[in-house]
Amino acid sequence: MPPRTDQRAGLAYGLAAYTMWGLLPLYWHLLDAAAPAEILAHRMLWSLPVAVIILAVLRRWSWIRPLLRQPKRLGLVLVCAVVISLNWFLYIWAVNAGHVLEASLGYFINPLVSIGFGVLVLRERLRPLQWTAVGVGALAVVVMTVAYGRMPWIALGLALSFATYGLVKKGIKLDGIEGFSAETALQALPALGYLVFLGVRGESVFVTGGTGQALLLAACGIATAVPLICFGASAVRLPLTTVGMLQYLAPTFQFLLGLTVFGERMPPERWAGFALVWAALVLLTWDALRTARRGRTALATAGARAGEAVAAEADRAARAARPTPAERPGPAPDAPPAGPEAAPGTVTP
Repeated sequence: MPPRTDQRAGLAYGLAAYTMWGLLPLYWHLLDAAAPAEILAHRMLWSLPVAVIILAVLRRWSWIRPLLRQPKRLGLVLVCAVVISLNWFLYIWAVNAGHVLEASLGYFINPLVSIGFGVLVLRERLRPLQWTAVGVGALAVVVMTVAYGRMPWIALGLALSFATYGLVKKGIKLDGIEGFSAETALQALPALGYLVFLGVRGESVFVTGGTGQALLLAACGIATAVPLICFGASAVRLPLTTVGMLQYLAPTFQFLLGLTVFGERMPPERWAGFALVWAALVLLTWDALRTARRGRTALATAGARAGEAVAAEADRAARAARPTPAERPGPAPDAPPAGPEAAPGTVTP
């Protein structure tokens, strides 16, 4: 188990990461003068220099050459770059089009979609509580379809794209900053080309929107990288169950922003849909905590039994090495005593 100081630092990093992700709608709303495609292009372009600076500080370049020699992994990185770009675009568009609540729903149901991918693609077996949670989540989608009068495609699009991103990343096997750098390296050139195209047409807010807008657009790279760095620092210091519970902070902040800051409507039927999703997440969290507790108990029991076995084996070895009474050395049976207690008639010096 990590030291207590490491756990506290990990918790602080995790809270910072998910709080920043949860508050991102405020940042994207500041950029609503620009089209979502331009915001996305700046986010992709300016993430690259931030990634390069981080790699330079950490001196982590050794992964690049092996990656370039593996076309299959490069192809998976390209798929990740495309899928996360679609996720980012949909999220930015949803925020600036007034769909913050539905966007938050997408990240609430993302764990359920990831579980579904695990069953369908990776052939994983679910525990009963997980099956129950998936069923409740499916019912929530039905209720939200009735509530919105349409399929909640924004939420489903965000959840499916992010779950696909996570699934593909499992096959790349790159650390967080390395994967982020590889993806942004592939995103940067198309993003630059699109921004040049907008500039030539005179439609670039970066050029025409003033210094404030230009700085905010350039800072998209920092807004993307800093939460990711905090998340990476948190993930190596905290148990997976803790990280799993922290992930609900981001959509919770987004939900509260949609209600309070952006003033979106929440009729009773939408409350019912969200309540079902939250019930499914409670089931998932309870199952994860119970499974982790059982795992720790089983590990502790196995450790105790191993310790007892080692102690018993050491005791047996010590007994085997101890000489028997017949083997213990003693005075020769016919030897005369010596010293002050010599037998009578002997001469002593």
